[in-house]
Amino acid sequence: MNLQEMANLLEAEFIVGAAGASREIKMVCGCDLLSDVLAFIKADALLLTGLTNVQVVRTAEMSDISGICFVRGKRPPAETIKLAETRGLPLLTTKLSMYESCGRLHRKGVSGCDEAQ
Repeated sequence: MNLQEMANLLEAEFIVGAAGASREIKMVCGCDLLSDVLAFIKADALLLTGLTNVQVVRTAEMSDISGICFVRGKRPPAETIKLAETRGLPLLTTKLSMYESCGRLHRKGVSGCDEAQ
């Protein structure tokens, strides 16, 4: 499934990086602990999180994450958006909760970070 298809499923909007909408996403990780992201997530993933600080973009960059979707309608501060834009990292936001976001993707057969090989 590509990032645009996931955005549609999550009723999400692109904050930046809409040019990366055709990126193929291999798995999704719903997490608010960046240490867990570093430990468990694999490349070409979408991170669902409630964290909006600049460290989430830096963590995504270190982990080769393909995009970040902020849950519960959260919007990151300008410095986070600017860093993501310079790194070419798509940022999205959805009004859905983490639970609902993960559930919708799971029902469509998207692997979670503990399931993907």
